[in-house]
Formats: sequence, C-alpha cells, structure tokens
Amino acid sequence: MKKTLAVLAIVSLIISCGEKKEEKKGGFEMNRTKKEVKAEKTVEEVPVDLNNKGVGPITSVDFGAKIDKEMAAKGEKTYSTICVACHMAEQRMIGPALKGVYDRRSPEWVMNMILNPDGMLKEDPIAKALLKEYNNAVMLNQNLSKEDARAIAEYLRTL
Repeated sequence: MKKTLAVLAIVSLIISCGEKKEEKKGGFEMNRTKKEVKAEKTVEEVPVDLNNKGVGPITSVDFGAKIDKEMAAKGEKTYSTICVACHMAEQRMIGPALKGVYDRRSPEWVMNMILNPDGMLKEDPIAKALLKEYNNAVMLNQNLSKEDARAIAEYLRTL
C-alpha cells in the first residue's frame, strides 16, 4: 500500500508540474512585454533642380547683379499680406521656408508656382513632391500679376 501511495504521489506531482493552462478572463488585460518597432522612413526627398522652369507663363527671368530695392520692397509688401499665411523665411509651416529658395529652384519655377499653382501641382514633378511632403496642403492661386510675382521673386532674393 505504501508503494501504491508513493507511486500515486509521484504521478500526481508529475501531472501537477506539467503544462500550466491559464484561464482567460474577460475585461482589461495588460501585456508588459516591450516591443521595439522601427518605422522605415517612406518620405521621398524633394529634389533640388535648378534647370526645371516649371509649368506656366514664365519662361525666362533675368535677375540683375544687384537687388532692385524698390521692386523688393513692393514684393515684401505683397509677401507680408498674402504669403506669410503659409510661408516663413526660415521655418517650414504649411508650406516650405523660402530663405535660400534659389539654391533649390530656378527663378522661373518660383514665379510659375506663384502664378500657376494649379498647373504646377498637376504637371510638375517637384511641385507634386512638395505637395506630398507638406501633407497635401495645396498652394492656392492668389491671382497675382506677373509684375507682382516678379516683385515677390525679387524680395525672396533678400532673405
């Protein structure tokens, strides 16, 4: 009898040490294991292209050696009333920062973007890339004249 009890005790000990089944309870459950998830960057960089003139009425812009201060002052006034809603000189906002824009874009491209943003966003690869980078924030057509756009372009040279 002692042998039988000893065998039963050993068998029950082996069974009780086997796989432990957890009973799932309804309600809140917290998992404390830390998972490190690395997100890959899928943002495509907007290319620098000084040869792209864009899509629009401007095919050639000749900047003088010196900045036309009178024209730049007129451009600053227009920029201050219209453009600052989305653009700052040195900080990106709804749209890109415009300081050094001529290191990235041709003057023709800049003026065509000012005058024809709808056409640029439909056809120009750089404008499309900027649209994607800036969360599909569309640049609105302000219906400016070529003279206004040229004045703004001159002002941007001063930034």
